[in-house]
Amino acid sequence: MGKSKRNTPKPGGNRAQRLAERKVAQEQAAQSVVRPFEGLAAECDLVALREFVPSATATLKLSADVAAERSVVLSTVLPGAVAALVRAGEQPVGYVGVQVQTQSEDPASDIAASILWTQSAEPGDSLTAASIAPGGPRLADVIDPGADLELTVHQDFDWWVPEGVQPDPQVAATIEQAKQAIMPSARLDLGPDAVGAAWWVDAGEKAHIRWVRPEDEDALMLALARLHAAGALQLGEGSRFAGSFRTHGLLVPVFDLDPERHPDEWVDAAKEFGAKLTAAVAVDAPLTAEERRSRDGLRSRQVTLR
Repeated sequence: MGKSKRNTPKPGGNRAQRLAERKVAQEQAAQSVVRPFEGLAAECDLVALREFVPSATATLKLSADVAAERSVVLSTVLPGAVAALVRAGEQPVGYVGVQVQTQSEDPASDIAASILWTQSAEPGDSLTAASIAPGGPRLADVIDPGADLELTVHQDFDWWVPEGVQPDPQVAATIEQAKQAIMPSARLDLGPDAVGAAWWVDAGEKAHIRWVRPEDEDALMLALARLHAAGALQLGEGSRFAGSFRTHGLLVPVFDLDPERHPDEWVDAAKEFGAKLTAAVAVDAPLTAEERRSRDGLRSRQVTLR
């Protein structure tokens, strides 16, 4: 009997295609900027705004080297997830989104290009995708690298429409639909000495704190392992360490929380934990056997966002 066609080896085209796709993926990974916002005082908040904050804005402090014609508002997401737009008015204002439809391997350069675009675009224009030139300005060249973001956290998207303007029915329906999907969020105010950016979110059955940290990933993982082995990897009663994820070259610990408590009720516990974590990062002694087991367990629960 002849062999079934299903079991007959196929020409090597599929294998060649898989190898080609793998090569493309490897080249893209090699070109991507691992830590795009490194060196910026607002690095941790920029990562948070790109990855999980639903609705927030901040007026940027532009670099002295930029001939600023109008102010620029950094936004989590703009209508249609466009890269930027210029809002018409007596004083036109540029808006730049960080959660966009199309992006390059260097999101910091995308944002820089979008900021510069807002300075010459006509009021009412929008930019679907940023266009960056090789060797072009990076974000640290366009904004003040030492400035923190003065954030306004919104629980809706009403800011998509200028105050006093009545949106047309289609826009109003889009805003209402987005509002229904939003999860209440807040940035914890942990004081001027706090490290990183701790963001609270009410996800329904549980609340979470996602704490974007600026330390080297490996050093932070070791510190988390030390605290875990000591039984100190939590924010007190009603909290539980849920795991961590890696994104934009940073490690983000995540805690599950009692959703009945207001975000401000976690501030004191977060400050205490933050001090312990910073101290643990500074320890350079080898891990104990128990700490190594903790590290291995924590790594097994870690995911990477791309």
